[in-house]
Amino acid sequence: MNKTELVETISQRTELSKKDVQAVLDEFESIAGDVVAKGQDTLTIPGFLKFEQTHRKARKARNPQTGEEIDVPASNAAKVSAGAKLKSRAKSGK
Repeated sequence: MNKTELVETISQRTELSKKDVQAVLDEFESIAGDVVAKGQDTLTIPGFLKFEQTHRKARKARNPQTGEEIDVPASNAAKVSAGAKLKSRAKSGK
């Protein structure tokens, strides 16, 4: 399911306009992005999803074609974790 299909489904189930649903999803994306970008907090929907920033330390790696060792700098990344309810639904298939 893509974002357009999600907007359509939510609109049908809630009887909200597609425009309103789209506005809510856009704002949710913005807020989640802000939380991850700042890295000082997490956005948690209990039992469903958790958004947070993680830090990757600098490390050495190897170029698989040449075997040459290269330095990979430290970086930040986004992490999304599934909650217990979402994992349970995935396991049950319902």
